Amino acid sequence: MGSSFIAANGLWTQHQEEAAAKLVAQLDDLNLRQVRISWGDQHGILRGETLEVDAFRSALKEGKDFQTATLIFDSTNNPVVPPFEADGFGDKRLTGLPDAVLVPDPTTFRVLPWADRTGWVLSEMYYRSGERVPFDTRGVLKTQLAKLEAEGFSFTTGAELEFYITRLVDPKLSFVDSGWPPAAPEVTALSHGYQYLTENRGDEIDHILSILRDHIVALGMPLATVEDEWGPGQVEMSFDPLVGVETADNVLLIRSAIKQICRRHGYHATFMSRPAFPNIVSSGWHLHQSLGAAGQANIFPGEDGKLLSDTAMHYMAGLLEHAKASSVLTTPTINGYKRYIANSFAPDRIAWAEENRGAMIRISGARGDNSTHLENRIGEPAANPYLYMASQLIGGRDGIARKLEPGPSADEAYTADVPLLPATLEEAVGHFESSAVMRRELGDMFVDYLTTVKKNEISRFNAYVTDWEQREYFEVF
Repeated sequence: MGSSFIAANGLWTQHQEEAAAKLVAQLDDLNLRQVRISWGDQHGILRGETLEVDAFRSALKEGKDFQTATLIFDSTNNPVVPPFEADGFGDKRLTGLPDAVLVPDPTTFRVLPWADRTGWVLSEMYYRSGERVPFDTRGVLKTQLAKLEAEGFSFTTGAELEFYITRLVDPKLSFVDSGWPPAAPEVTALSHGYQYLTENRGDEIDHILSILRDHIVALGMPLATVEDEWGPGQVEMSFDPLVGVETADNVLLIRSAIKQICRRHGYHATFMSRPAFPNIVSSGWHLHQSLGAAGQANIFPGEDGKLLSDTAMHYMAGLLEHAKASSVLTTPTINGYKRYIANSFAPDRIAWAEENRGAMIRISGARGDNSTHLENRIGEPAANPYLYMASQLIGGRDGIARKLEPGPSADEAYTADVPLLPATLEEAVGHFESSAVMRRELGDMFVDYLTTVKKNEISRFNAYVTDWEQREYFEVF
């Protein structure tokens, strides 16, 4: 008998092989009904299949066949190229949309506390040849992490995610409402008024926050805080820092878990940055980050009275240098750019400052503090976590390699004489598409692929007649 697909192609590390053997030995004791094999697509949305337990045992050897057609969709499943001309992405292996193989990572296995006897595992996408599909975004981040490790560094990140919880009034389940995109569900506010970090507002929504908290902790997530944010029903969750790919993996599952749990209890959660509510306060995703080296967990704190080390300054300069080109990866939706408003706790220009929440990069910590690190406030909560984190490594590594300097801090973050962030996704795509660094690090094929996906989204938006246009022009002209 021949070797299994995973073993024959050497797709697991020794650590993963050991985790798989331990998992197989535990499956009977876990008494599961089924296991979800999930894959994070180009948008950071979980797709996959639900397997019977015996089929999952097989998948731990052979992987699970899965459609590459999922790669050609924009954010609401509109094909961005003719389905059977997918080699337009520059990869002939995709022609005809053949099945690929989802290879589970057994180290990510969990039992979902809200679903009846249901296991969950994250996967990566491979062609049947054993070659990784180049558009697998977890693979994109792992490639960047490998390059960073070869340069002598480790990567530590912690996430602050903001999102809205609303009461579901009408899920809009009629067929007429099920288009591309479908009609948005009708919702109402979860709490009343705008009271930032007030205990009473937090207690108003404790009934659903406690459920979310308990399930997220049961998943083994490093939850640190749950906060009532500025808007009615706006919540922030922060998570302790982790090394390598783990923060990205966790964010992928956490977002999906929150949406699933809320829906089961009659609520709707959204990670859309700026929902169309009156007097809205935008949601963001702040990524805390630092590098380690030579047995030292954090090499960003400065010495001799300096706030940051030279390495940290060069790394930060790279983030600033490539902020425009990486915006497609940190802020991938049309809506996300509506968050960049002056004096809004969100950045509107490419600046850094010490303990300043108006700057794109806030230095979190103080001189002599061993935990001092960078907080990039640029991201929207809908960002693909693998691409968001990969963008930081691309910019930071380039900054270190070229010994870039970030320039002076911007104590007046919203009036500093520095470049503005891209105002639209269309502008951001132009910077991304023309970036030599992005093409060097991600490859022409991936840059052209993501550009094609995003341009399709933009063209659909530009063709849509908005309510604003109807009010502005219909009567007056």
